[in-house]
Amino acid sequence: MAEIKVVAERCKGCGYCIKFCPKSVLTVGTKVNSKGYEYVIPSNMEACIGCCICGKICPDGAIEVYK
Repeated sequence: MAEIKVVAERCKGCGYCIKFCPKSVLTVGTKVNSKGYEYVIPSNMEACIGCCICGKICPDGAIEVYK
């Protein structure tokens, strides 16, 4: 099973990772980082297939996927 780690301080909540995830694994959380952005969190990890699309599409390099 894959694991997704989001570096909250890098995330600006743009939503690209949410839009392009084929399994709807990510969602915008309710907490904010030090820059004032609500950052993305994994919410459906059991559906993750480890495709790494979220990490590749992230413009800020805020997502790491471990297989």
